[in-house]
Amino acid sequence: MTTTSAAPLRRELTRVPLAVDGIPPLDLTATPPPGHCTVIDTRWGPLRLHARETPGPAPDAPIAVHLHGLAGSATNWTDLSRQLSGRLRSIAVDLPGFGHSEPPPGFDFGRQAHAHVLARYLDGLGAGPVHLTGNSFGGAVAVELAATRPDLVATLTLISPAMPDLRPDPRRLSDARIVPALLPVVGARARRRLAAVTPHERAERLMRLCFAEPDSVPAHRVAEAAEEFREREALPWAGPSLGRTTTALLLSWLVPPSRSLWWRLRQVAAPTLVVWGLADRVVSARKAPRTAATLPRGRLLVLPRTGHVAQMERPRMVARAVLGLVDADSSW
Repeated sequence: MTTTSAAPLRRELTRVPLAVDGIPPLDLTATPPPGHCTVIDTRWGPLRLHARETPGPAPDAPIAVHLHGLAGSATNWTDLSRQLSGRLRSIAVDLPGFGHSEPPPGFDFGRQAHAHVLARYLDGLGAGPVHLTGNSFGGAVAVELAATRPDLVATLTLISPAMPDLRPDPRRLSDARIVPALLPVVGARARRRLAAVTPHERAERLMRLCFAEPDSVPAHRVAEAAEEFREREALPWAGPSLGRTTTALLLSWLVPPSRSLWWRLRQVAAPTLVVWGLADRVVSARKAPRTAATLPRGRLLVLPRTGHVAQMERPRMVARAVLGLVDADSSW
């Protein structure tokens, strides 16, 4: 474990229990579990929410729910879910507009809208509070849900959450043409060029952006990501959903302090673990100390040689930290 030097930390913030019991051997050859859809009623009408479930040690095992980031899907949690399976039943969700979850007409793609959908889904499970985990944009959604529906969240783990970070650094993008592609009219040329990039190239670029050590990613994981990109090309709502979610996230970074994600952090009652990769190029690890310190019951784990998706790059370490949080939640 390490901490950043960007800001001083209270000593107790870095006291993260790391459980070692109940974790199976790491198997990076595992394929994503099969998916299923659940129809839920939302304020925009019915929505078929797609999720992938990894069974726990028993049917009544405590539940962990995982939320992916931009351009991600439920498959981002394959390895972590298996690492948790000795203790927890995992449900990895495709957020509306991503994976196989088609957004309903009128959906606005902000973190509040996604949190509303997740709240309805968890209400439908009827399993009580869950151990909620969110990466990047999924972390922002998880914060919103934990702040507004504390009854649904037993513990919260935020992995490189999308805290406001307006650095104008092109290295934060898998392709520099993404920003101009979001613009009306003038973005048409950039969108055509992006469309010409093959699914395998997209997958490789995303790995180079999100992993500190992209060469260590197994070839079959790159192939899985490429196949997902190929599938998304056939979904008419996939591209617009990514663009609108990205725009909603950027706009949320510009709101007054009373509506910002920083303000929401203060309202999270659940014990919360903040996990950040020191080599994160997407959202700077310099945000990590403030994020943990702002949370009423926050702890911080910063991982060296790790990028933006620690649950994929360091699944065993993240699993140990999550289970440590689960075991210690009553004392945090």
